[in-house]
Amino acid sequence: MGYKVAVVGATGNVGREMLDILAERRFPADEVVALASSRSIGTEVSYGDKILKCKHLDTFNFADVDIALMSAGGDVSKEWSPRIAAQKCVVIDNSSAWRYDSDVPLVVPEVNADALKGFAKKNIIANPNCSTAQLVVALKPLHDAFVIKRVVVSTYQSVSGAGKEGMDELFAQTRAVFVSDQVESRKFPKRIAFNLIPQIDVFMEDGFTKEEWKMMAETKKILDPKIKLTATCVRVPVFISHSESVNVEFEKPVTADEARNILREAPGVLVIDKRETGGYITPHEAAGEDATYISRIREDATVENGLAFWCVSDNLRKGAALNAVQIAESLINRKLLTPKKQAA
Repeated sequence: MGYKVAVVGATGNVGREMLDILAERRFPADEVVALASSRSIGTEVSYGDKILKCKHLDTFNFADVDIALMSAGGDVSKEWSPRIAAQKCVVIDNSSAWRYDSDVPLVVPEVNADALKGFAKKNIIANPNCSTAQLVVALKPLHDAFVIKRVVVSTYQSVSGAGKEGMDELFAQTRAVFVSDQVESRKFPKRIAFNLIPQIDVFMEDGFTKEEWKMMAETKKILDPKIKLTATCVRVPVFISHSESVNVEFEKPVTADEARNILREAPGVLVIDKRETGGYITPHEAAGEDATYISRIREDATVENGLAFWCVSDNLRKGAALNAVQIAESLINRKLLTPKKQAA
């Protein structure tokens, strides 16, 4: 007997991706429901070869729903996740609303699936930030082998991380440049077409942005609180896939060959690392794929036990929708969740 799944925020970039991935991976669902805000009631979305009409979140009853995949933003999640969870429906939330709550597991299944056993405290499980998800998938096997002391990461984040509005703005600005129209910025603080913006989210008192702080805090919670991490997050004119330049210092000696061999065996990782022109992955190639890709693995001789590499992943998939579905799969595989129909 299968599960009943609700996708909240089904008309957004990540919501639509969630529906696609549920169908692609043949998730054991007897029924999937698409939910959205009042302005999207009746909007049609695809689920495999089916078309679902969006229902209104405000009037929907979750009493017979087993899993709610939330991708409707932090404010909606703060209001609705506890309500949904109170109806004994497990919430897997893609926003930042619950990531730093000590009673809510923050999970990347390839990295810390054991943390799922604590989900029942609030019946909520948090998805990490998209840039954090791919980073910890890459760092976990290296940390296990060599023990990470410090990480310096610079991100090159696609506009889809800012939602459909971000993608629309890049498209509109690029077109405006080519036809010599006025370039208008609404979603981003500065022009994004043919440009880079070294700001994602708001600035904090210490000069870091909220996005950079998220990467620091989430890596510690998911991987190891002892790890020191500093980040610079940059928005780039790419539609899909986040890229990261990562520099790591370890407690134990490490060679590029050792790291390469370990990463090749790591879950969720694909190594494409030929030391020749084109022998690496780019965001365009990673779009639509599930893996976290690692390239340009090399030793950093400027620090003791140092390593540098390039990391790319589809932020809508592993950074959001895929990770949420994998969390749901892990709950089932670990026998932590039984369908309500079966329990009845």
